Amino acid sequence: MDDLLSIKDLSNEQIGKIFDLTADLKKTPLNKTLQGKTVAMIFEKPSTRTRVSFEVGVYQLGGHAVLLSDATVQLGRRESIADVARTLSRYVNGIVIRTFEHEKVLELAKYSSVPVINALSDHSHPCQALADVYTIMEKKGDIKGLNVVFVGDGNNVSRSLNVLAKKSGMNFYLCCPKGYELEDCEILHDPKEAAKMADVLYTDVWTSMGQEKESAKRKKAFKNYQLNKELLSHAKKDVLVMHCLPAHRGEEITDDVIDSGSSIVFDQAENRLHAQKAVMMILMGEKQ
Repeated sequence: MDDLLSIKDLSNEQIGKIFDLTADLKKTPLNKTLQGKTVAMIFEKPSTRTRVSFEVGVYQLGGHAVLLSDATVQLGRRESIADVARTLSRYVNGIVIRTFEHEKVLELAKYSSVPVINALSDHSHPCQALADVYTIMEKKGDIKGLNVVFVGDGNNVSRSLNVLAKKSGMNFYLCCPKGYELEDCEILHDPKEAAKMADVLYTDVWTSMGQEKESAKRKKAFKNYQLNKELLSHAKKDVLVMHCLPAHRGEEITDDVIDSGSSIVFDQAENRLHAQKAVMMILMGEKQ
């Protein structure tokens, strides 16, 4: 494990190690694994959870985080990605990148001599998926055979969750309108039927950053795929409701669902911190 670029790169053994370490770090948050080490954080996209959880995580591991905004780096515009990777590798012990194009993540990792962590790209969101599956394990215990139903777009979050859910022994289904499907995935089109079979109901924004021009079209396409109280009434009593946040309340999910007793949304958000710390410890602590 030299980098974390996508869930597909991880073996089951590596996933198990990340989850074990996540549990340990949740019980004992502070250690000195990254003492004297620095992590560069390239953020081309705005962020709340990702930035704060990584900065706090580096601090709790005894290290120092340097934030590099798009205006500062201008990755691939002011300077080639290869040169940025080579230069940062001389200064820091690891690189976290949150960007639009997954190709940038791959190129950065190709030329970097220090570990690179994908904190979100248009293709993948591996850190989110790790936190999500860990959270399901916390709540359900034995997760093998559980049905995870993602009601929404075949996007980066659903793609990563699809892969990790299957690696972890769960069944993954995407419930979406036609035209918004995901590759290598079981597809459903009826939200009510999907809700009946779900042990976990997951949703995300209908329009991600960079898709703003499609907003009106997407609202129309997804109007019957809202995770609301009526849809929840068709689900099992112990169903878990998940959302990676930020939520557009009143669009993909309603207040009475995201704030209900079924919701574990903010447990997910917290576990981003612990899972990401586990990844950083393995990549930047043990390997260096």
